[in-house]
Amino acid sequence: MKDFDGVDILLVEDSSNDAEMTMRALKKSVPGNRLYWVRDGVEGLDFVRCQGAFAERDRRHEIKLVLLDLKMPRLDGIDVLRALKGDPATKKIPIVMMTSSNAERDITETYDLGVNGFVTKPVQVKEFATVVGEIGLYWLTVNQAPTP
Repeated sequence: MKDFDGVDILLVEDSSNDAEMTMRALKKSVPGNRLYWVRDGVEGLDFVRCQGAFAERDRRHEIKLVLLDLKMPRLDGIDVLRALKGDPATKKIPIVMMTSSNAERDITETYDLGVNGFVTKPVQVKEFATVVGEIGLYWLTVNQAPTP
């Protein structure tokens, strides 16, 4: 099995610092879940669609949650969200936008496109870890989602 098969959580984040803090918080709050990190929207779409560098990823391994940054190089979170929610094969995957933005236009646009949650990243490290941990607990242990 490839290291990107069997992923429960896909983190699409261009900041290595934010990605490291997110992965640490998720591993602590929901241990045992498999997490994979990609650095931009193009890689995120390729991962979900099993194409490009991820063409060998087994599509049968469903993703339970996508944590998606808003502002990224090559392809931003809005375009990734639009593509995933516009595709019948991927529209049921829960997507939580995690961003430094708290702009009403960003919140409204992402909800109009079908995002399942919008979280403004806390600045303080401890609060960031708490928020990410709660996101993981909710989406992976509490939420009931249909099979994508």
